[in-house]
Amino acid sequence: MQGVLGGGRSRSARRWPAGCARALAAAAGLLCPVLALISAAAAAAAGPVGAAAAAGPVGAAAFSIRSASLTQDGQQLRWKVVLDHDFSGAAFAGGQRTLCLLVESGHAHSVKGQLCVAAPRGPHKTMRLTFASVTRAGAGRAAAVPATITRGARDELTAVFVPTAVDPSYRSLHWQVQSTYQATAVAFPAHPALSRLHTPKLVGCVAGGPSIVYSGPTSRHEIALTFDDGPWGTPPSMQFVNLLARYHAPATFFEIGSQISEYDPTGSIERAMLADGDMIGDHTWTHPDMTTLSPPEQTSQLQMTAGAIRHATGFTPCLWRPPYGALDGPLVSLARQLNLTTIDWNIDPRDWALPGVGSIEQTVLSNAVNGGIVEMHFGGGPRYETYDALPTIITTLRRRGYQFVNLAQMLGLRMIYR
Repeated sequence: MQGVLGGGRSRSARRWPAGCARALAAAAGLLCPVLALISAAAAAAAGPVGAAAAAGPVGAAAFSIRSASLTQDGQQLRWKVVLDHDFSGAAFAGGQRTLCLLVESGHAHSVKGQLCVAAPRGPHKTMRLTFASVTRAGAGRAAAVPATITRGARDELTAVFVPTAVDPSYRSLHWQVQSTYQATAVAFPAHPALSRLHTPKLVGCVAGGPSIVYSGPTSRHEIALTFDDGPWGTPPSMQFVNLLARYHAPATFFEIGSQISEYDPTGSIERAMLADGDMIGDHTWTHPDMTTLSPPEQTSQLQMTAGAIRHATGFTPCLWRPPYGALDGPLVSLARQLNLTTIDWNIDPRDWALPGVGSIEQTVLSNAVNGGIVEMHFGGGPRYETYDALPTIITTLRRRGYQFVNLAQMLGLRMIYR
């Protein structure tokens, strides 16, 4: 986690003269005309000015900002603001009062966008976050941003959102928090602060929910394609990865540890899986019937494979699938102690038996259900039939309204980023 915490209290509110508050702009290091324009636009975006603009505990004034921070937490940014007084969502009603995060562009020290807190809307009555691009002409049209807003206390607010809301990359950002009320503005910190961001790297996941899973939630129109027994060479595993990427269908690959050094010696295939949104799971070191092994031998099979995957990618899996589907209670418990959720399946086209492309397609399509986990293979023998069946399976299920997800997405597992 990297970022910066601004220090000191907010500057006292200034009322702009006819032109602009030059003192505020100079202290903030922001373009004065742009500040005036975006402040007016922020008020307009929050809603029409009404006769009953909420005064609340802050009265007829901009918010007084005690502290603010913008930090990175894995794939997300966390914006926290603490005021010198209590406030509620009603304080934003009518659009006269704003609270915005101003984001600068590169080294130009000019505002390129603003994230603003908006008044509650809808039955849940929770505050919202909107974003508008900013140019010298002013702020553009504000649009809602997917965000989670929480209140740890009555005088604070924390908004969590993905950086793509303000920038398509994870470049470091200069930022400043601004509150306005009519012609008055308060900025914090006095000078734009720097948050140093980095492209997050997926390094693991946390086993959660049931210790053994046969299917996903039936309430969502989702399906998970899974592949066992790779990496492999007929066809090369990278062909599976590329095909799924072309169809924008994330999947889950369960790998045999002893085969990684032979078929993916540089780890490039596995890294491509993760980069494309696929998930990698543990399928033991040598593909034994795990129920015939002692607990120390079972542990070794799982840990050696997890270590090989981690060495190749930096990622430690939290999913595993027992070879042949052979399992028992003690084995499932042991795996969970190793932070592994045991994955079974509820759709099996028996592609390992080479039944033909049409048979694989028909079995999957006729058994597709919400929360379906399809068990197929990308290794352990020639898998051209499986490969050739995928385009029809994906396009047909997508036409039926199914969304393809990897197993971590289907099960809502927490991902770990560095």
